[in-house]
Amino acid sequence: MLVIMIRSILRALPSRCQLCHQRLDEDPGPWCRVCRDCLPNSSRCECCGLTCGADTDICGACLNDKPEWDKLFCAADYDFPMNTLLHDFKYRGKFWLAEPLTSLLSEKITQPADLLLPVPMHWQRRFFRGYNQSALLTRSLAKMLKTKWCPDVIKRIKATPAQRGLKRSQRLSNLASAFEVRNDVLPPHIAIVDDVVTTGSTVSILCQLLRQQGAQRIDVYCLCRTAKYRDI
Repeated sequence: MLVIMIRSILRALPSRCQLCHQRLDEDPGPWCRVCRDCLPNSSRCECCGLTCGADTDICGACLNDKPEWDKLFCAADYDFPMNTLLHDFKYRGKFWLAEPLTSLLSEKITQPADLLLPVPMHWQRRFFRGYNQSALLTRSLAKMLKTKWCPDVIKRIKATPAQRGLKRSQRLSNLASAFEVRNDVLPPHIAIVDDVVTTGSTVSILCQLLRQQGAQRIDVYCLCRTAKYRDI
């Protein structure tokens, strides 16, 4: 009864853009058309997901040092306004942003994987945050792409310090033995889903584990890709 009352109150309140907080009288939520037009649509390398001068299957950097995954699809760089939306989604409890955010990503994916797997979160961190943002994104994205997803093929068995501010080599060391993959029969084409890919160290380790289980093609679906990260 209380939930129904709260939903009724929320419906009665004027909708506002999640970025500029202006009223959404005609624009579809959760942001106005002006703010949506601020979302960049850059040319990218389909392999690493980094911006390029033109769309390309693989950039020169990937030819020299190919990532562990096959293709990476993202909605935008980790810059305004996406970084603001992601911060609200992850740290301010605005879990309802999962659907509109994944709608931006789904537009980039033309050949969906047979199975989508979220980057897992250790139970201690999930307890304090209340939800795993990657799992929410995966569920929403699978529905839009009309494909399957599973939340527990990959499990995080080791709590590790936050990755923010660490070099790639430090991140890889930090994540050593942090995950395990359930001994399942995996389809040949799978995708790992996360909110942000920075150095790619987390998804690289997951790719290695999944290939040991027989995965043939592994894509990465993320909302944002950071600019080129130097391990110095």
